[in-house]
Amino acid sequence: MHSTTLLALLALVLLYLVSGALVFQALEQPHEQQAQRELGEARERFLKGHPCVSDQDLGLFIKEVADALGGGANPDTNSTSHSNYSAWDLGSAFFFSGTIITTIGYGNVALRTDAGRLFCIFYALVGIPLFGILLAGVGDRLGSSLRRGIGNIEAIFLKWHVPPELVRILSAVLFLLIGCLLFVLTPTFVFCYVEGWSKLEAIYFVIVTLTTVGFGDYVAGANPNQNSAAYQPLVWFWILLGLAYFASVLTTIGNWLRVVSRRTRAEMGGFTAQAASWTGTVTARVTQRGGPTEPPPPEKERPLLPPPPCSAQPAGRPPSPALPEKAEPPSPPTASALDYPSENLAFIDESSDTQSERGCALPRAPRGRRRPPNPSRKPERPRRPGRPRDKDVPV
Repeated sequence: MHSTTLLALLALVLLYLVSGALVFQALEQPHEQQAQRELGEARERFLKGHPCVSDQDLGLFIKEVADALGGGANPDTNSTSHSNYSAWDLGSAFFFSGTIITTIGYGNVALRTDAGRLFCIFYALVGIPLFGILLAGVGDRLGSSLRRGIGNIEAIFLKWHVPPELVRILSAVLFLLIGCLLFVLTPTFVFCYVEGWSKLEAIYFVIVTLTTVGFGDYVAGANPNQNSAAYQPLVWFWILLGLAYFASVLTTIGNWLRVVSRRTRAEMGGFTAQAASWTGTVTARVTQRGGPTEPPPPEKERPLLPPPPCSAQPAGRPPSPALPEKAEPPSPPTASALDYPSENLAFIDESSDTQSERGCALPRAPRGRRRPPNPSRKPERPRRPGRPRDKDVPV
């Protein structure tokens, strides 16, 4: 990625973060201030109703309650009542381990012992890569199964003579709809029924979980009234399949972007090849004509008169055409002759001076005499006119 693109992307992300911060501040800060005022009023009412309790003792009690709740304690139980609920029973501990290796980390239950924190470090370092490998494999199988089923639907559409472009769009839409139905909408209604949440709260939990954000304000199975030991492990398996589906979606998007990028590079490469071929063709034609790259002087300063025929040619150079005799009929025009629009173009300069500089010795016939035509020789191509030497110009 180029530095300019990287800086532009960083600026876009920072702008997105700032806009999100402003929106969340405008939405949540008034609610926070209202909750703080209500907490202060409740505290004052408690102190007025219980004058024997000091403000400092009440503050210490609130802190202890908060720490206990963070450790998974149930506020509805006391030393005399007993409850079967525990934040660290086998099902809850299994779910907590699952939130570690999936990097969700709700935070509603936290480790309070040094030994537990030390074990969590090594457990996460080993479990997160292991879960990543499992997620890739499950996502591959899940995506293949969905695409196989959608492929059968595509075959039906193609039998109905639906255009292939429309079939691709329909298959992508079906892939998204089936995944959302299985891993988003169905769990939403299940959580509404089991947890007693509203539809907004349930879909909020689903999206926050499958995106591995995991705020922890809503956690499935955290309700003390939930007594099923298999409920949270089942929730974790749903998380596994949901993350695998989203991974397959991201993989599909990545493959599509790679295909688009390769196609774009291929098209640009083809355009570059065409441009290079055109440039090479033009350069070859200019070289074949012997035309200079700079504009020549005006025609009036360079009189064009037919030079005497040149029979000797340098090695490796194609023979130059000579002017035909009057008695001989001119040869038919060849393909190379079609490259020249006129014989009097100023940039065509193949004079005897130029040829002599290139090493062509031009044998000259005595003045007033002409060589007899050779009947065995083929008629030569017309010679392009050039500028003769000064001594060859008739006086």
